[in-house]
Amino acid sequence: MSKIGRTPISIPDQTNVTVEKNLVRVKGPKGELTAPVYKGITVEVKDDQVVVGRTSEKGQIRAFHGLVRSLISNCIDGVNEGYKKTLKMVGTGYRVKKKGAGLELTVGYSHSVEVKAVEGVNLDIEGNDTIHVSGIDKQKVGQVAADIRAIRPPEVYKGKGIRYEGEVVKLKPGKTVVE
Repeated sequence: MSKIGRTPISIPDQTNVTVEKNLVRVKGPKGELTAPVYKGITVEVKDDQVVVGRTSEKGQIRAFHGLVRSLISNCIDGVNEGYKKTLKMVGTGYRVKKKGAGLELTVGYSHSVEVKAVEGVNLDIEGNDTIHVSGIDKQKVGQVAADIRAIRPPEVYKGKGIRYEGEVVKLKPGKTVVE
């Protein structure tokens, strides 16, 4: 058995988990999410816990066992607490400002870059160099944060760019003159 897959998921108060044919629907104080259930995987709700099992020992079903359990766990955490990623902009003249529901980034290009808002994801700014990406869907929050970071990833010589809060960028030494 999978170590991750066999661990039961506890359901907090104010959270409702329903199992349909090939879908698990999770409702909580912050919203509603769904997680897919793949063929060969069983999901049961017992005594304020979700138990994920499998019907056979085939390789693909074994792989889906832990995946489905993690997806359901992420849905339960998302509708109760939500997810948040923070991005920092490092560089002279690098700044961000709110433009409608989206953002406008100035990151050293000849033009400013616009980031459109994604449904279910909130984009907030703090000061003019910090971006907070938050929402209930872990995948969407992570993808939006990765898309913003990809606009200007940190470069390795000066460290300028957009990075996650707490991310360590290992700087390379520049060219040296040998005499």
